[in-house]
Amino acid sequence: MGSFDFITFFFLIAAVVIFLQLRSVLGRRTGSERPPFDPYSSRDIAQGPEAKDNGKVVQLPRRDGAAEDESRYAEIETVAKAGTPLNAQLRAVTDADPNFNPVEFLNGAKMAYEMIVMAFADGDRKTLKGLLSREVYEGFEAAIAERENKGEVVKSTFVGIDKADIVHAEIKDSEENITVRIISQLISATYDKQGKLVDGDAESVAEVNDLWTFSRDIRSRDPNWKLIATESEN
Repeated sequence: MGSFDFITFFFLIAAVVIFLQLRSVLGRRTGSERPPFDPYSSRDIAQGPEAKDNGKVVQLPRRDGAAEDESRYAEIETVAKAGTPLNAQLRAVTDADPNFNPVEFLNGAKMAYEMIVMAFADGDRKTLKGLLSREVYEGFEAAIAERENKGEVVKSTFVGIDKADIVHAEIKDSEENITVRIISQLISATYDKQGKLVDGDAESVAEVNDLWTFSRDIRSRDPNWKLIATESEN
C-alpha cells in the first residue's frame, strides 16, 4: 500500500507541474479575447432580434441559392445570349417558376408541335383537346368540321423540324407564356370526295414557318403546357 501511495502521489505532482507549464504558455482567458472566426457571422446567419437570444436558439446558416440560380441561368444562356432582352425575359420566368428549364421546354414544344400538326390532319379531336387552350381548340375544331362537311380528307407526312427557337417569354398574372418559332418540313395534300387533289402536294416537301405560343399556370400542379396562339410566317 505504501508503494502504491508513493507512486500515486508522484504522478499527481507531475500532472500539477505539467498543468502549470501549459497554463503559462497558453495564457489565461480574460474575457477580452477576439472570438474565433465564424464564416457565417456576416453572410448567412439571420441578423435581427432573434439573433440576440439567450442562447437557447441555435441559428442555422440560410441556404445560399446563388449557385442554384446561376445553374438555372446557365441553361438559359444556351438558348438566349446573356445581356439580350430574351435572356432577361427567360430569367424572369425562371425566377417565377424555378422548375422551368428552357432546354427541356423546347424539347417538349417540338414534340407537342408534331402531335398537334398530325392530330389536326387526322381530325383527332381528343388529342387536340388535351394540348390546346379552349379558344385555339374551337378554331381547330371548326376547321376540321368544315373539312368533314365537305367530305375532304387530308393526308400528311411529318418530315421533321429544322429549327425551333424561343423568341419571347413573359409572365402575365400567374401565367408563363413562351413563344417559339418553329421551322418544319411537311408533306400535306387535301383531297375532295372524289379523291381529287384540291390543296397541297402529295409529293413535295413544304417548309412551314410558325410562331406558336404555349402557356402554363404557375399555380397549377399540372406541369403540362397548352397552345394558346398560332401564327404562320409563310
